[in-house]
Amino acid sequence: QVQLVESGGRLVQAGDSLRLYCAASKHTFSSLAMGWFRQAPGKEREFVAGINWSGVTTHYADSVKGRFTISRDNAKSMVYLQMNSLKPDDTAVYYCAADPDGIGDSYNYWGQGTQVTVSS
Repeated sequence: QVQLVESGGRLVQAGDSLRLYCAASKHTFSSLAMGWFRQAPGKEREFVAGINWSGVTTHYADSVKGRFTISRDNAKSMVYLQMNSLKPDDTAVYYCAADPDGIGDSYNYWGQGTQVTVSS
């Protein structure tokens, strides 16, 4: 079992910055690829950012490139999503996810989500 808990979501204004946090099981974290997904009301869940097991490789959705940064600290079993220049379109529930094989091609574990609301 991989346990994931997100935090950091809140109401912010357009143009603000926000950092999301995901805490993962210590004994599994170093082998996991990690990702952030989001789902807005009435929309399908979409990929936002991913990072491989070592943190060397990252990938971003086009909509967030240049604004969001995913990072991880394996010693702390944490993954982060730094969000800058937030837009109302970024409003969604953000989910942390884990891929056990470390690549990031199949996310099998999910957190409970944290709400991010960006006002215009």
